[in-house]
Amino acid sequence: MHTQRLPLRPAVSRFEALRLRLSSALAATGLALLIPSSAACASETNRAPASTQPASTAKLAQLEPLPGGTQFRERIDALSESGGYFDTDNLISNESSYLHPVRALNQLGVRGGAYVGVGPDQNFSYIAHIKPEIAFIVDVRRDNMLQHLLLKAIFEASGSRVEYLAMLYARPLPPDPDSWTDRPLQAQIAWIDDQSSTPELRAQALSQVADRVRSYGFDNSEDLETIERFHDQFIRHGLSLRFNSHGRPPRSTYPDHRRLLLETDLNGEQASFLASETLYEDVRTLQLTNRIIPVVGNLAGPEALGNVGRRMSELDLELSAIYTSNVEFYLWRQRSFQRFADSLASFPVNDRSVLIRSYFGRSWGMGPRALPGHGSVQLVQSVDDLVQTHQNDGFVGYHQLIERGRIDLTRPYDPNR
Repeated sequence: MHTQRLPLRPAVSRFEALRLRLSSALAATGLALLIPSSAACASETNRAPASTQPASTAKLAQLEPLPGGTQFRERIDALSESGGYFDTDNLISNESSYLHPVRALNQLGVRGGAYVGVGPDQNFSYIAHIKPEIAFIVDVRRDNMLQHLLLKAIFEASGSRVEYLAMLYARPLPPDPDSWTDRPLQAQIAWIDDQSSTPELRAQALSQVADRVRSYGFDNSEDLETIERFHDQFIRHGLSLRFNSHGRPPRSTYPDHRRLLLETDLNGEQASFLASETLYEDVRTLQLTNRIIPVVGNLAGPEALGNVGRRMSELDLELSAIYTSNVEFYLWRQRSFQRFADSLASFPVNDRSVLIRSYFGRSWGMGPRALPGHGSVQLVQSVDDLVQTHQNDGFVGYHQLIERGRIDLTRPYDPNR
């Protein structure tokens, strides 16, 4: 596919300004930046200037609701393309390292704008910290869209973290649940772990979810049965639910949902969307205002990602972050990465726009090494850097893609690097 190049400009590039800005910001946090200087780059893509202002919890509360009800489904359908197959259920993530970028995201001021991600509820933790004005969850599996409808329904019905957990797992609420808002997540997890579901609680939770999903315009019996089947997995397995692949045994490094929710950032602080009532409420606000939109589509597909980029432009929003998990690995293997990069190049961005990816290096024994106790590594890269390299020289392989320009989240900053 031919890539249309944007105008290039000489002299001191904004890419160089970006490199210096990131280096300076990361030096204060002990993080290293692996982006070469502009001397190694012939030129730079002409990208939109930084204009997205940091979003706060107060700003999120002032957002106008987008149309809900059946118009929510119409918005999903308008952005989506035909779905595809992937050999996992993906009810939860298998990335125990998913919170490791949070420190860098906060330090670099990755805030507001539009967020794009793939997969299930790990997105909510990135959303809770980035606080975008809108989020698009794009996944090749239509089932992922249906699961996000399940989670949207639970968010809307649950005014607090303990209510969310109780409805997700169909467990009884503690006495005086309003008094639990300030209790640590460990205590809330322990409460759910100690409780058992009952047929009555299960029926009540499934019914409430189904009623809300129907109100979004999804009243097809097959869709409702799929959502019920997903919900039953959470109810049956509780917090011990794990990522599951079809035809392949789960790896010993795959975390259960309990561990994922209790995971920490690289400062050792709990950072999931359930770590505090404030983080939870920020995500719930976006759900209540219909601003977390699940989209069916391949990141390298013909329509969905392009539709999302055009919608961002229509809303006059720039990309804050795109989380791709390890989808790029499969795109590279399928020789479709260029289509993804072409679509990303059309996004409105600024000098804080980043890509977050995960890496599982088991196939070659090369690349970034996971921290002890983790089977995955999270990597952060400037979107400007990725697009510039793609449009100028291109990437010669998957490992160059993940290594070039990445922010090493674990090593001290070396100004002579």
